[in-house]
Parts: sequence; C-alpha cells; structure tokens
Amino acid sequence: MAVPLTIPIRYEPDYRTDTIGRFADGQFLAGVVAGFRGDFDGADRWEPHKRWYAYLHRFDHDGRYVSSDIRFTGTTADGEQEVVDRAGRELDILLAGLPGRHYCDVAIQLFETMMDGVLFGLVDETDDEFGESVELYPDDLGFGPPWDGEYDT
Repeated sequence: MAVPLTIPIRYEPDYRTDTIGRFADGQFLAGVVAGFRGDFDGADRWEPHKRWYAYLHRFDHDGRYVSSDIRFTGTTADGEQEVVDRAGRELDILLAGLPGRHYCDVAIQLFETMMDGVLFGLVDETDDEFGESVELYPDDLGFGPPWDGEYDT
C-alpha cells in the first residue's frame, strides 16, 4: 500500500486536533505548537531554542495546500506560559478570520513550509524499516495505514 494522495486527519474535540475543519474556501489545520530550528543540536540550554507559534494552514476543498499564516510568539526562555497564552490569543484571531468555519475531519495533501528555520508540514516519512508513514511537523503527529485519520504521538 502506498501513501494516499490525501491524508485523513480526525477531528478530536479538546485534544491535539481540535482546531481543524472546513471553511468557505476549503479546509484548515491550525494550532499552537513548539518547534526547534533544524540546526538545533540539543544543547544543554534548550529553553531559548524552543520556539512557540500559532499557525493556520489553508487548503482548497480537495486538500491541496494554499497558504500558511504562522506567528512566532516567543521562546520557553521568555516564560513558557506567557508565550503559550500569547499563541492561544493569536490562534483565536487566525481562526476568527475563516468565514463559515466549522470543526470536523479533514483530508489534506502533503506539504512543507518553513518559518524561522522550523519545518511546518505534512511530510512523507516512508522508509524500509517502518513502512508507509506521514508526519505532521512540528506537531509530531504520525499517520499511517489504515489511513483512517487516527494518529500516533
């Protein structure tokens, strides 16, 4: 079995996929997430490197990537609760801009975009050892057969 053209993602209220769904122009994936730049080496002082974002990815009705709005809100070194709260407020603003928004399952195609050296996207991670798999970055949600929208963390 190969990775499907569109990857189903199940809507789960009050959990990791509670801000996904459809709106007048298509589908969306949104959230608050922390990420590290690709060149981060795991240094002892990781707090200045853990970067927090509010993000909104837009897709057309068929799940093709259209655009992203990604807003950096600070690092853990700036005070994690403060920057997470700020990201939550930014997320609310982003979601409010989606006409006809409703939360539900989505099915989207693979995509990649970068912000500040942090990868955001739904990326094919298929390999010989583990088989077909897709990862949502930087959320660290893994999808695979039977491609039913459920994920692993």
